[in-house]
Amino acid sequence: MDSIILDPRFHDLLSLVKGFRNGVVYGTKIRFPHALVMTLLFRTGSPREKIASILSATKAHARGLAFFVTGYKTLMLLQRRLSASGKNSDLHTFIAGCISGYFVFGEKTSVNQQIILYLFSRIAMGLVGTAMKATDFKAPRNSFALFAALCWGMVMVLFRRDKTVLQDSLQSSMTYLYEDSNHWSSLKTLLWHNK
Repeated sequence: MDSIILDPRFHDLLSLVKGFRNGVVYGTKIRFPHALVMTLLFRTGSPREKIASILSATKAHARGLAFFVTGYKTLMLLQRRLSASGKNSDLHTFIAGCISGYFVFGEKTSVNQQIILYLFSRIAMGLVGTAMKATDFKAPRNSFALFAALCWGMVMVLFRRDKTVLQDSLQSSMTYLYEDSNHWSSLKTLLWHNK
């Protein structure tokens, strides 16, 4: 069996299998603890409903990553084989990422939205870093503090003006923090229970 697995002729095919496997494992490792904690802290319902919710979110994340990795790697392999140079380019990477992202993460679900928002924030930071490297620009010492201030200032204005434009979980968190803290009916609802 090892002779087949280590045979270079099967490397491309087996890299798809391993990519799918790694997507399932990583998606499970990331989503299960997150879903567990968030469900225990914030979700109402029976234990059965809570378990179903945790497993559903975990499955969605693991499945999404597994199919994205497989689709992306498949498209990269195809483009490399069709390329005159026999090598992949940045354009191939972009095309494979776009197509796989559209088909795997294109449906607006809570899990997909969290993944895409996570990616967007990391991309924005990466683009800033790339621009700084290209120009030898040195960020001021307090640049992260300024960035934090702008983020918080903007989100507070959006929340105050029209919170419906914010993602559901962010709306819920901000309502709990900033609006629910304006109401209580007893010492119990002031300090122990929210409502």
